[in-house]
Amino acid sequence: MASANSASSNTSINLHLAKILDMTSNAYKFEERLAFASTPPNSWYTDPSILKQEKERIFGSTWQLVGRASMVERPGQFFTAMIADEPVLVVRDNQKTLRAFSNVCRHRAGPVAVGEGEGRSFQCRYHGWTYALDGRLLGTPEIDGVECWVKEEHGLPEFRVGSWGNLVFVNLDRNCSPLSESFGDVANLLGERHEWNKLPLAARKDWHVDCNWKVYVDNYLEGYHIPVVHPSLNREIDYTRYITETGRFHSVQYSPLKSGESLKISKGSGASGNRVLYIWFFPNLILNVYPDNYSTNLIVPLGPERTLTVFEWYFKDPERSETQDAIKRTVEFSDEIQHEDIFICEAVQRGLRSSNYRSGRYSVKRENGVHHFHGLLAQSQFM
Repeated sequence: MASANSASSNTSINLHLAKILDMTSNAYKFEERLAFASTPPNSWYTDPSILKQEKERIFGSTWQLVGRASMVERPGQFFTAMIADEPVLVVRDNQKTLRAFSNVCRHRAGPVAVGEGEGRSFQCRYHGWTYALDGRLLGTPEIDGVECWVKEEHGLPEFRVGSWGNLVFVNLDRNCSPLSESFGDVANLLGERHEWNKLPLAARKDWHVDCNWKVYVDNYLEGYHIPVVHPSLNREIDYTRYITETGRFHSVQYSPLKSGESLKISKGSGASGNRVLYIWFFPNLILNVYPDNYSTNLIVPLGPERTLTVFEWYFKDPERSETQDAIKRTVEFSDEIQHEDIFICEAVQRGLRSSNYRSGRYSVKRENGVHHFHGLLAQSQFM
């Protein structure tokens, strides 16, 4: 019979070995040759420590969609957002400059602003400290007597902010590359479409999905699953001519619409009016461009296996009755596709927890977009 000390020692060794195995399960060497490559290990989709790294190294250093330029047209207009657990405040200052700040009071971490609105300054909802539209600390009630403290040194920390069309982006990394580098030549690609960057918001929907955010992105980045998962969409597009092209930080999926009358997707005129574009920007922004509208889909990780997806649709003249009918049809069709995607993404998440699965291989013909995403992940996290 083993002694108590021996049993304790064996337990300690087993725990140490388990920890080593757990650490090595996250190891991944990205193979640039698609035909030879394997997908990241399943632990990348389940391990909380991976998400912690992603928030710091990916979401904390990339341009993140936070709102619309129409929300901050006038001096004093503002809105709030969250990026990688960082509360963010976006405002148009008195010089009409777009600014982004930490939405955390320098006193005791209270919220400087809530929601969206318009004003001439900001007052913390906790103890009433006030800040100017340019982030300067203005008022500090009942703070007399504090030593070794200079009010002028305690303004709100500022972040990089920029706009692309009507979309506003913030980057928490103050040394980041320009916003334009994230979009590559996509602006030129969209130039042949309707004036997409001037369309007003027409509808919004939030969805919560029980899967890792990367499962949702993986699923979006290939049309391989469309014939099986999306029968209605497959009847609309010409899957045989569905292609994916990758750029530095984005990829574009092209698909012509089938000839004849469309049941779900409104067609336009010319070649560009009879195809759809599915555009993804690293790491978590999707732009779906149809002949009569476009939509954004922001993928927000809430936990290792919990994701928020925010859909916003943009149409020309959304108040018109004809457009209202088109919006209704578009959202209903999107809902149908989203329900199908949620079903398969949540099933995949359960499969990723299986002890019989670690990683898989790529379809050379259909999954170059997924492979491209995984390469960017590997560079951001472990290289």
